[in-house]
Amino acid sequence: MTFRDDRLLCLKPSLEKVYRDYNRRKYVHPDPLEFLYSYEKTGDREIAGFLASALAYGRVAQILKSVSKALSPLGKSPGDFLPEVTEAFLDESYRDFKHRFTTAEELKGLVRGLRETIIFYGSLEEALSDHIHKTGNLLSGLDNFISTIGEWGRTPVSSLLVRPSGKSACKRLFLFLKWMVRYDDVDPGGWACVLPKDLYMPVDTHILNISRKLAITKRKNADLKTVMEITNAFAVIVPEDPLKYDFALTRFGIRSDMTVDDLVDQCLMS
Repeated sequence: MTFRDDRLLCLKPSLEKVYRDYNRRKYVHPDPLEFLYSYEKTGDREIAGFLASALAYGRVAQILKSVSKALSPLGKSPGDFLPEVTEAFLDESYRDFKHRFTTAEELKGLVRGLRETIIFYGSLEEALSDHIHKTGNLLSGLDNFISTIGEWGRTPVSSLLVRPSGKSACKRLFLFLKWMVRYDDVDPGGWACVLPKDLYMPVDTHILNISRKLAITKRKNADLKTVMEITNAFAVIVPEDPLKYDFALTRFGIRSDMTVDDLVDQCLMS
């Protein structure tokens, strides 16, 4: 064990306490994750989760409003309804849609791409599983998975479809995967094609700030290299589930009663 590993393991008692205290559904709102709780079937949740995570940028109030507008036309069971969606329906349902720099055409392209993926593979999970099998690893599989959705949606370049090969942090893509793979009081899970130990941290400004203050990383920019560094550090602490603390940690800096400095003090004093 290296000195760095030993220091990281010293953070575990405090992180476990944070997880016990804050990894609860009562702390989810406001968060686009809450939309997934409306669906019992994995086939419905994966569509809701993809749309919700794709739109998860900007002010949270606008995110929730936009996700609601994207999901409402698809009814109570998006998985059953989506294969029947027509171009006329897309035009009518999303004509006036706008979310920051995401256009109505981009959203229609995404829904169209999801529709074609469901028709061809049966589910998004089966589609990703096939791409992982063909490429031999998760990142390449995700790259092809996203490319396929974009090509079938006739929007290969879109603010809603980000690929790991672009070397960005892919926060929204990794967030979607976390929701669908992990299962606890917050993450609903349902997918078996990826194991929790193979997930990548959804790095946003909150996670990057916390990771820097805990000396988990010195990197200043949230890119794919930073994601790998932060994920690997948490994998030292919880090898089987490196994203275990993600939700609880992101409450700090979002809620007014939970400050990052308080968290850092707890961890560094342990």
